[in-house]
Amino acid sequence: MQNKQGAIRQDKRVATLTLDDGRSIELPILSGTLGQDVIDIHGMSKWGVFTYDPAFFSTASCTSEITFIDGDAGFLYYRGYPIEQLAEKSDFLEVCYLLLNGQLPDAEQKSNFVRKVTSHTMVHDQIVKFFSGFRRDAHPMAVMVGVVGALSAFYHDSLDINNPEHRNLAALRLLGKLPTIAAMAYKYHNGYPFMYPKYKLGYVENFIYMMFANPAEDYVQNPKLVRALERIFILHADHEQNASTSTVRLAGSSGANPFACISSGIAALWGPAHGGANEAALKMLETIGDVSKVPEFVQGVKDKKYRLMGFGHRVYKNMDPRASVMRDTCYEVLQELGLENDKLFKLAMELEQIALHDAYFIERKLYPNVDFYSGIVLRALGIPMNMFTVIFAVARTIGWISQWNEMMEGDDHKIGRPRQLYVGATRRDFVEMGKR
Repeated sequence: MQNKQGAIRQDKRVATLTLDDGRSIELPILSGTLGQDVIDIHGMSKWGVFTYDPAFFSTASCTSEITFIDGDAGFLYYRGYPIEQLAEKSDFLEVCYLLLNGQLPDAEQKSNFVRKVTSHTMVHDQIVKFFSGFRRDAHPMAVMVGVVGALSAFYHDSLDINNPEHRNLAALRLLGKLPTIAAMAYKYHNGYPFMYPKYKLGYVENFIYMMFANPAEDYVQNPKLVRALERIFILHADHEQNASTSTVRLAGSSGANPFACISSGIAALWGPAHGGANEAALKMLETIGDVSKVPEFVQGVKDKKYRLMGFGHRVYKNMDPRASVMRDTCYEVLQELGLENDKLFKLAMELEQIALHDAYFIERKLYPNVDFYSGIVLRALGIPMNMFTVIFAVARTIGWISQWNEMMEGDDHKIGRPRQLYVGATRRDFVEMGKR
């Protein structure tokens, strides 16, 4: 059994489901190249029954060749490449090419890709006027949802989702323009003048320039800080079928244009349970307030009095493979900026050491995750908390685009339509107002 998205092994194995009326349903068992086997249930409706799986914890909604996670072993692969190798040896646009095209680029392919993405970093001048329609105190994510969704009103030459050239052009535009829009959201929120991209700068350099430069003086980049943010982008580029990625795929299954689909992904990411983890971890540290209060807080966690943020992960049952990379980056940034003795950072490091050595945390596998360290790094870089999720959205854009494009190329593409277990009222007849 094979489709455009790769091979699925089906070795004539079946799972048999026996209903209470005596009927037996044989369901094919499918195997991918890595990960768990899956039971193919898509033909069950003809038997008059559906499966019940709230939040899709046990349901594979698609086939994909892009990202693989083994939560028990602590593996994260982009197109088969371990995240640790990519974070150490690659750069963000090379990773973007990999996710979008399936292979690492050669020198010419890389150069052409970088040139094309860079050429799309400017936004239409009328888009700039959109910002004046938002209140200055609007959350930057609210601005992102609105402005990114509005891109479809400007770029009509890349809206034919059945045309591969249109899809590629839309992908390049989204990848190029998201950092510009994000930086504009930050500038607008704070009342600063917009800074436009410079083609001579790299992708991450450009974003930092647009965020922090001003027209009154030259802006000098710190290569170590640029590399730190680049690693954050790489580590957050994709993460399999999470809430926002599933939202992008579901929106795209209806035939919606790519700009609307990415806007829907940004909206899903905005939820604190998804994109707000590093902000929550930093707020937790601010609530603790001082290193001297860490033992009391840790005991409160054990007594279920306080909630521990930035530790453990729903998917990773051992160490988050991104966390070790982010931990090293965190220490590099603090050392570079001379912040090792900063009150909040000392507090964070004390909490980290307790979590890594205390039996309570070890037994429950509550290791520091990527969000614990990334929040610290973003704060050190001067990025305010209300921009944390925006940074996440900029990084994840390539994952959303790649997943959307893969779905559009697939030969099993259908509009998403989850079923339900109805538990409401049975049939009722309308009662006139005077008889109620």
